[in-house]
This record gives sequence, C-alpha cells and structure tokens, in this order.
Amino acid sequence: MESTKFGQTFFESTRGKIVNRLRRGAGSVDDLAQELGLTDNAVRAHLATLERDGLVERSGIIPGLRKPHTAYQLTDEAGHLFPKAYHTLLNQLLIVLKNRLDARQLQEILSEVARQLAGDRKSSDLNESIESRAQRAVAVMEELGGVAIPENDVDKLLIRSGSGCPFADTVSEHPEICCLAETLLSEITGLEVREHCLRGKSPKCTFEIIPEKIV
Repeated sequence: MESTKFGQTFFESTRGKIVNRLRRGAGSVDDLAQELGLTDNAVRAHLATLERDGLVERSGIIPGLRKPHTAYQLTDEAGHLFPKAYHTLLNQLLIVLKNRLDARQLQEILSEVARQLAGDRKSSDLNESIESRAQRAVAVMEELGGVAIPENDVDKLLIRSGSGCPFADTVSEHPEICCLAETLLSEITGLEVREHCLRGKSPKCTFEIIPEKIV
C-alpha cells in the first residue's frame, strides 16, 4: 500500500473520515451517515470503494428497530495507515542504553536482539542457494516495514532498501541500528553480511552478502 495514496490528504477526505470513525469500532451505514452528516447512498458508495481497496470489511449484523443492518469494520491492512510511536520509543530506549553502557556492551545487546528477531528463520540447509537466502532476508526486512530488493552488482549480491529503510526514523540519530540489521540479515542468511548504508535525512540501506563466509 503506497503511503502517497493514503497520506494526510486521504484522512481529510470523506473516505478518510469513515476510516477514522471505524477505527473506534464497527458501524452500520446508518451510524456513519448520521455521525458524518452524509446520505446513506453516499456512505454505501464510499464503503464499496474502501472494501475494494482492502481497508474495510463486513463484520456481521447489527439489530435495528425495523430491520438489521450490516456492520462494517477496518481490516488488518488498514492498521498500517495509522502512525505508530515505535520509532519514538526506540529512540528513547537507545538514548537510555547509551547513557548506561559502553559501546561494546551496547553492540552486544543489539546483536542479541537481532538474533532473537531472526528466531528460527536461519536455514539449516547448507546447500541452500545464496539467492534463496537473500529472498528470506528481504522478506524479513519487509515484515519490519522496509522495502528491500536483492540486486546483483558485478560479483556481489546486495540487498538494497532504496528509500524504504525500516529504521529511517531512528538511524540518523543512532547509526548503531544498522549493525543490528547487519547481524539480523547475517543470522537469517547464515552468511557474513556487511552494511554499506547511507545515513541522513533519507537513509538508504545497502547490505553486501559474502557468499564464501558461512556464519
């Protein structure tokens, strides 16, 4: 889902207002029409579009005075539309850790977090291709909110996230987070991974997979 399609302008639109209302709980066409000052037909048309976009779904029946009404609720996918405070919490956590730990201790903790995140995703197949390993690493990056692609560069295999760094709101202040990502990808691929990230206002992730170095 593209953020440009569902940005602030979207929430100022009628459909955006319906989504915000349904965030508080399921509602019928009548509920939405009354609360938003719309006609029933207008609400139905907007709900049809939101259903098509995968943001709203029918969730059951609400009893009415004369007849029951269909209830609508947000889909799980719609949850990605709303801002999260994760980066704020992560930034503050890293500030506290830096104040209490030296660089080596901080790195040990971040590496342990990476190993925990990797979990059982590390392949036990020693013959698994480097391309397959890279695809699994890309899938995890995308689960974390990034946009990553494997890319062959002469004799190297890289994982690039372009402008979709999953830690974009944190890495400019805490570049150590790139080491966490490096360890995470290394754990998942079972190979040595080296980060070559560009940091700044628009961070871009680049990780090089070293195929001859199994970890």
